[in-house]
Amino acid sequence: MGSFGQRSVALLMMTLSILSLVILPVLAADQEINRLLRSPIGKDWVTNGGNLTNQRYSTLKQIDTSNVTQLKGAWMTRLKGSGFSAKYSLEASPLVKNGVMYVITGNNDIFALNAKTGAILWEYWSDIDKKISALCCGWVNRGLAMGEGLLFFGQLDANVVALDMKTGKAVWKTPIEKWQDGYSLTSAPLYYDGIVYTGISGGEYGVRGRLTALDAKTGAILWRWYTLPGPGEFGSDTWPSGTDHAMRGGATVWNTPALDPDLGLLYFVTGNCGPNHDGSMREGDNLFCASMVALKAKTGEYVWHFQQVHHDIWNYDASSPMVLFDTVINGQPRKGVAEAGHTGWVYILDRTNGKPLIGIEERPVPQEPRQKTAKTQPFPLGDATVPQCAKLLPGFDKAGCIFEPFWEAPMLIQPSGDGGTNWSPVPYSPDTGYFYVSGTVRTSAYVRSGKREFVQGKSYGRGSQVTPVGSPM
Repeated sequence: MGSFGQRSVALLMMTLSILSLVILPVLAADQEINRLLRSPIGKDWVTNGGNLTNQRYSTLKQIDTSNVTQLKGAWMTRLKGSGFSAKYSLEASPLVKNGVMYVITGNNDIFALNAKTGAILWEYWSDIDKKISALCCGWVNRGLAMGEGLLFFGQLDANVVALDMKTGKAVWKTPIEKWQDGYSLTSAPLYYDGIVYTGISGGEYGVRGRLTALDAKTGAILWRWYTLPGPGEFGSDTWPSGTDHAMRGGATVWNTPALDPDLGLLYFVTGNCGPNHDGSMREGDNLFCASMVALKAKTGEYVWHFQQVHHDIWNYDASSPMVLFDTVINGQPRKGVAEAGHTGWVYILDRTNGKPLIGIEERPVPQEPRQKTAKTQPFPLGDATVPQCAKLLPGFDKAGCIFEPFWEAPMLIQPSGDGGTNWSPVPYSPDTGYFYVSGTVRTSAYVRSGKREFVQGKSYGRGSQVTPVGSPM
């Protein structure tokens, strides 16, 4: 071999060595995050739900009932005024990795902090349009995801953004939809094995819900699964034929999914139907509103669903994240999934097929023909976490229990659409086998009113639910 050939081989070997130095740390980081996501939660909190199960159960033992009363503040850091006014809400769980805490504010600004001292390491200030108006529930963000050396988050302007974890510099930005059309992003995404999963918000604005998967390195959209079926698709027969009501029927995904890597399945729940409080023009069960859904994580292919509320008119959206757990029933190991609903029940299913692990019965419910109400509703056999019948209050002459229909005369109903379990997560302890559920006891006065026509980007409700004076809060 001549000297030119020898030099070429040497240069090639140097190039390969340099490439390996660049690539191997990235691969190692991917493997580490994947391992942490699949493992019990320790000192690092690397995803919104702690790990892929969404159990939010920490294995750390240093703090317990013997010393929790002795805890004191270690540091306090001001986030330079980000999200500091009445319209903002701080609802995100911080992520922690290798001694660094990552926090996102209601303005979608992100700060990396030294977890021991609170010192700000870097900051990212979002570029979202301050004129955003199509928001049902204020300026809010519920968290971050991490993987591939990046932080992932959704912005209120319906863009998904990736930042370099070391510097806070933006790496890519992908639009999921347009905020001008009523869409927004409020939930924390989920990262696993090179894919970022995100839902969409905006159910009060006549949007079409969906779950979107993106390439973590590039932000390219890999697939979408629409929660409202198109013509001829599975579930389309649960909407009126010959109309486009299903295309603006809501069913948004504003929670963080769970994922079972062994089954290869992704789990999430969906929001309320639109128009809210008026079922008169959307006869049918209205899939996949208020449902628990499983898809193949790699492809987005539908696997199973369970609808908690048929033909929802009460704003009983499923909003608390799904939780995966393993248990033994009648001596047999079972793979479970659970979600605590606005109805006050915890729905417990077999996560391999969507069938109830604990009985759920379809029972007849009161009817209102003008609302096109469903003839039956699912009733889990376990106890409810909140009362399910309203008491009559001064100024009202109608009160009912769960699934009581209403029309143009105010009807007091409990649980309220703000009651039961809202977006607040439900932890699960594999040690005790218990779910720890926060429930809101609240009565609402429901009424169907008006004939508001659909206008893209405008609120699309035909009624209201208000908390009257004297209601339990």
